[in-house]
Amino acid sequence: MATELQEIQITEAKPLLPGQDPAKDAAIAAAILLDQGQEYDVETPYGTLHVTIHGSPKGNRPAILTYHDIGLNHKTCFNSLFKFEDMLEITKNFVVCHIDAPGQQEGAASFPPGYQYPSMEQLCEMLPCVLQYFNFRTIIGVGVGAGAYILAKFARYSPDLVEGLVLLNIDPNAKGWMDWAASKITGLTSSLSDVILGHLFSQEDISNNSELINTYRQHMTEGITLTNVELYWNSYNSRRDLEIDRVGAGTLKCPVMLVVGDQAPHEDSVVECNAKLDPTQTSFLKMADAGGQPQISQPGKLTEAFKYFVQGMGYIPHVIDRRLSVGAVPSAGMTRLSRSRTTSLSGASVDGSRSRSRTLSQGSDAGQLTASPSHTMEVSC
Repeated sequence: MATELQEIQITEAKPLLPGQDPAKDAAIAAAILLDQGQEYDVETPYGTLHVTIHGSPKGNRPAILTYHDIGLNHKTCFNSLFKFEDMLEITKNFVVCHIDAPGQQEGAASFPPGYQYPSMEQLCEMLPCVLQYFNFRTIIGVGVGAGAYILAKFARYSPDLVEGLVLLNIDPNAKGWMDWAASKITGLTSSLSDVILGHLFSQEDISNNSELINTYRQHMTEGITLTNVELYWNSYNSRRDLEIDRVGAGTLKCPVMLVVGDQAPHEDSVVECNAKLDPTQTSFLKMADAGGQPQISQPGKLTEAFKYFVQGMGYIPHVIDRRLSVGAVPSAGMTRLSRSRTTSLSGASVDGSRSRSRTLSQGSDAGQLTASPSHTMEVSC
């Protein structure tokens, strides 16, 4: 049956959990902002993973586990998002586990000459060691670029361990010969840091946001070891097809939110990935004015989308968003509810007649909205 690609708009709303004590909220936010996390080195069959834990496990809720892209580590990739004020209201209800790919954490020593860096498949196979080490039952994965690829592959191999995925800038395909030739030519005329910056950021970012680009260029040349970055880069460029499909053994069985910035380097790849996923389980977020790294440039909008994604999975606060036409519910923690993911996400909010007509069906002349059947949604911010 053909599915209809529909579009809604997400706007930011504060506070995320209205009705709480502002002083208490500020104290919690300050404590989390100052929290540098507990750092661990987890041994695996393919080497050591540097892991940073924020918070503690909350009952049977999944851990939020992140994996960064090339040229970044968990801080430079995710700090803008996970230290955003409204995101703290979500993450305080979960344990957050940040993974640094081998040799990519701050202060990591250079690998010796001839070191065989793990392949993408092996990086994926290292993850069960992390879950076992911390006794995580399941995860919600948040990955960017190479990290998104690793988490998607993990969800394919271990579907029972993954409750949901947020994948930014994912490319599900192996590099073809044309891509390989183009990268070789680029490598002859550009430095490694310039090549990776072109992978991370849009041309508009590179042309018009010199402060941002210089910050991340400096990080690659001073914050982490460039030879280690090159090994991660080469491993990613040697990846295989994810071989995902809408049906059968290749499908991702958990809810997935795909995210990409408008005009980002990986826009076409993410659109292609969206076409290969089960439309009843997938939402597609294309963010305007987000450049190549939406979690850095638009943390507020991505937080709002993540909130609805988590709500749709059934982990929602006992406080209804102020924009919904229902009464307030007493504040409390997070709970697991049996509710339709698509209804929760598509019922998030609509803005204007465009959203009303294309996303949700109108239930009455008064404008009451009812959710449409399950479908893939493209959400423009």
